[in-house]
Amino acid sequence: MKVERVELREICLPLAHSHTTSLSRTETKRIVLVRVGADGLTGWGEATCWEPFYSHETPETAWHILRDYLIPVSVGREWASASELAPRFRPIRGHNMAKAALENALWDLEAQQRGMPLAELVGGTREEVLCGVSVGIQDSIEELLDEIQLRLEAGYQRIKIKIMPGWDVEVLESVREKFPEIPLLVDANGAYSLADLPRLKLLDRFRLMMIEQPLGWDDLIDHARLQREIATPICLDEPILSADDARKALEIGACKIVNIKLGRVGGFTSARQVHDVCRAKGVPVWCGGMLESGIGRAHNIAMSALPGFSLPGDLAASRRYWKQDIIDPEVTVTARGTTLVPQSPGSGYTPNLERIKTATVRVESFRWGSRRGSMPGAAAMSA
Repeated sequence: MKVERVELREICLPLAHSHTTSLSRTETKRIVLVRVGADGLTGWGEATCWEPFYSHETPETAWHILRDYLIPVSVGREWASASELAPRFRPIRGHNMAKAALENALWDLEAQQRGMPLAELVGGTREEVLCGVSVGIQDSIEELLDEIQLRLEAGYQRIKIKIMPGWDVEVLESVREKFPEIPLLVDANGAYSLADLPRLKLLDRFRLMMIEQPLGWDDLIDHARLQREIATPICLDEPILSADDARKALEIGACKIVNIKLGRVGGFTSARQVHDVCRAKGVPVWCGGMLESGIGRAHNIAMSALPGFSLPGDLAASRRYWKQDIIDPEVTVTARGTTLVPQSPGSGYTPNLERIKTATVRVESFRWGSRRGSMPGAAAMSA
């Protein structure tokens, strides 16, 4: 594949409902999309960052790194496969979400070129993947219970609720009183410290599948201490940026489950390596979500088809988060709580160019030997 052109496009999408965690409240998400053209085909990727609360990356940093570092070493070059990009990007430290956006677009393009589903190209073996749903912090416990009921009726196989100090034990008591048997996990987004150990121990009585990222976003050592003190499995998210991070976390006993976010680890190449490390040690993994548009969600579905993804991921239907998604067809969830893995070449979903253009706030395009940018409404690449 010779990368002939790349387009960066920032869009702004309103959520169907606000999403609140211990870190922030989101009602509208800014998303940087990457569109790659090669050999008459087009592949799409998505930078999953927005505010610098989950990681240091933002749409501005992703745009900068893509424009000034990643795209210049990609355009005009021949690539035998998308997996060749990751080693080429390695000298650039961090900025995994920017790297993933471009690399994943090339994986999508390569799958089309080979006439095979993206999931199959990356090593997936599943025909459908298990779907869970993430429920943000609500204004009241009653609203939370109503939201959980709604998601269970939609068929989701497990519920994840966000917690933080002051919204944890009492909330879980109410949830378990109404839903004593549902598969349930909690996500703290690093809201606690070891000083909260007595309170975190209380979570053991709620029979949780796991507690995700209870302590600091970059910590392994204190998580290992906490895992020795509690029976509930700890799942790590933010500190697992590579296969080496996963290896270290598992060697010191910092967790028993790993959340793999495609953007956080830098794309399909790295995600497969993290998956392989965990699978070799018998540690289950699952796909975490970052409020992706349909483009990023399609990539998550492909990744979740890998054999080690044995737990339901954050793979909710498009309508769960977006008033209107930017792909056709939109992602849906079956009555049995699964999403079917597309069997057509590429991601299996088609970006809706009109919706994307309507949501666009800036565009910049790059061709072999030239570059130009434009403001909303302009088409930097032909549709």
